[in-house]
Amino acid sequence: MKYVLVTGGVVSGLGKGVTASSIGVILKACGLRITSIKIDAGTMSPFEHGEVFVLDDGGEVDLDLGNYERFLDIKLTRDNNITTGKIYQSVIDKERKGEYLGKTVQVVPHITNAIQEWIERVAMIPVDGKEGPADVCVIELGGTIGDIESMPFIEALGQFSYRVGPGNFCLVHVSLVPVLNVVGEQKTKPTQHSVRGLRGLGLTPNILACRSTKELEDNVKEKLSQFCHVPAANIITLYDVSNIWRIPLLLRDQKAHEAILKVLNLESVDSIARDPKLDEWVARATIFDTLHDTVRIAMVGKYTGLSDSYLSVLKALLHASVDCRR
Repeated sequence: MKYVLVTGGVVSGLGKGVTASSIGVILKACGLRITSIKIDAGTMSPFEHGEVFVLDDGGEVDLDLGNYERFLDIKLTRDNNITTGKIYQSVIDKERKGEYLGKTVQVVPHITNAIQEWIERVAMIPVDGKEGPADVCVIELGGTIGDIESMPFIEALGQFSYRVGPGNFCLVHVSLVPVLNVVGEQKTKPTQHSVRGLRGLGLTPNILACRSTKELEDNVKEKLSQFCHVPAANIITLYDVSNIWRIPLLLRDQKAHEAILKVLNLESVDSIARDPKLDEWVARATIFDTLHDTVRIAMVGKYTGLSDSYLSVLKALLHASVDCRR
């Protein structure tokens, strides 16, 4: 089993979920079977997380798992969403049963071991209707590097990456490269600090996915490569696009799949396609960009301060508009 971990830095809401889903899409197009896990250090409040996504087994989980299911055409279980509460509950239950033989229960090793065991167990569950485990598990760590809530998970993933070995673990760090309107220059300092914090916590990024309003300039890539110790070929720009269906195409065009396959020691496997075909994605993204007819729809809601609170309705309307071509 190979693992791809997607983390986020600088600010929240950079699109880690879409990035993780898109990484799964291009790896699937290369011929690999994909599963995914979302780690959430929090509760499911509609004010914070938006609407919950309901899985086939009745599990109420984070919205990003809905993205994974739609992008990758898989059926996930409630265990594919790891929360702090689930981990602590499992450890407390074991302690009550006496499985720790009266030892003092600590974050390290008990909580961190429980996280690693959960990841390994869930990664082996087939989610695409075929028998046997998937080839690659894409793990998304919610929140931002440096959040005190996610510290046990970061420690556990640091230990996990060491345990599975460098050829089986790839870390993609999604960070922000802001452009100051006054200067018009892309600033790398926030990303440098984010990567430094990540390295200080025991995780070293293999690939940098930089969110920006426009493509990264070559000198900015070189600067990031020098200060973050990531090869320039492994620095990807995720600039603003018209719709999220263009993100897998962005990753493919920048050869992100080649960088990931190289880190995971899969580049020499003959059965893996070197040029992933994403014709359906191109067609879907193109149709969306040609929609110009405006249709006014009224929607009444309680949590209207956050658009994600009614994402299922918005997504249904979006899919209907693409299907109707208006």
